[in-house]
Amino acid sequence: MLRSEQKPFEEILGYLEGEDKVFIVGCDGCAQASQTGGLPQVLEMKERLEGEGKTVSGCSVVDFLCQKALVASRLRPLEDTIMESDSLLALCCGVGVQTVAAMVKKPVHPGCNTINLGGSRGEWQGSERCMECGDCLLEYTGGICPLTVCSKGLRNGPCGGASNGKCEVSPEKPCGWELIYARLKETGRLDVLKTFIPPKDWNKMRPRPEMLSTSMWALEQMDTLREGGTV
Repeated sequence: MLRSEQKPFEEILGYLEGEDKVFIVGCDGCAQASQTGGLPQVLEMKERLEGEGKTVSGCSVVDFLCQKALVASRLRPLEDTIMESDSLLALCCGVGVQTVAAMVKKPVHPGCNTINLGGSRGEWQGSERCMECGDCLLEYTGGICPLTVCSKGLRNGPCGGASNGKCEVSPEKPCGWELIYARLKETGRLDVLKTFIPPKDWNKMRPRPEMLSTSMWALEQMDTLREGGTV
């Protein structure tokens, strides 16, 4: 399970600056368990955005936003509404945001940060990965995580070593920042590349002290021990 928390509402409003119509997607999986992106939170976000003068064109809560097939099947009947919207707001973990962004040719704004619980969880059978960094950057990279898709984890553009679209470190991989550039160009958002992303606060990737005494932490550690063969 990936645990998330909603971003500050003011930050979300900043993402939506200059946009009128937004479509909200939530997740009935990890986000619902985290109480950040289930149906109650989606409806609450709808009310708050409408209170700020935004038009919420529609909402959809998918069982698991990290499943591309589910995302496609649930959003396809709503394609006309989505394409008439300026963007989507995804209330879920980083993997879910990346999945929605890969399936919909519209800007997808992250509404949550993914919190680190220790161990390794933010992986899936697709190419989407999440480092649970606690401060999601997907707003500025077209829904493609630079910390995972770039072999060097660069946050403000590519290095000088890429060749013919391939990574310097792993030549079999495409350059992560070339993928980001292509996605931003496709959605008409190349202007966000001018945004400077400050150095990463790696302390946000550490499990929070207040979580160490919770049952969720204990269960996660039990799973980690089993996977490692200790229990």
